[in-house]
Amino acid sequence: MTAAGTAPAAGVFVALLRGVNVGGRTLAMADLRTICTDLGYGEVATYIQSGNVVLRAGAVGAGDIARDLADAIRDRAGMQVAVIVREAHELRAVREANPFADREDERRLYVTFLAGHARNVEIPADAGPPDEFVPGDGVVYVWCAGGYGRTILSNQFFERRLGVSATTRNWRTVSRLAEMAASLDTVG
Repeated sequence: MTAAGTAPAAGVFVALLRGVNVGGRTLAMADLRTICTDLGYGEVATYIQSGNVVLRAGAVGAGDIARDLADAIRDRAGMQVAVIVREAHELRAVREANPFADREDERRLYVTFLAGHARNVEIPADAGPPDEFVPGDGVVYVWCAGGYGRTILSNQFFERRLGVSATTRNWRTVSRLAEMAASLDTVG
């Protein structure tokens, strides 16, 4: 309860599932929406088939949503999945802080979202030429000259060096999820 005695306002969140619908790990987005709704989240919407969910949640934080969603997916679908959750305003900040905004080909831009607190590990800036990366607030912006499929700057690269789970989305997906979250955020 807030100081005035009212329940805190519901927040808008984006949940990003790692490794869903790749490598034989299949979770239908309709099932994911049902899981989210059954957990009590409202206005649940998924985007494409790779585990992206926008939802409204009551007085809970991103960590609670990540844990509850990962547990429910494990219990109902038998899949152990890392879930990384960001608030709508955090996704907006990721878009605004894009260090590669001056680049013309957005198809080469990716954002790796990090779970938890990363270890303070120095990664040489020249770790993946010709690809580039710039750390941000809970993310790493990755510019892949030859495409994401050819870079060494993968989820596993950052997970090994930083000691946290990671999941990567292309810039188009990040932008669309930010738009979806923003439109839901203005409705509530």
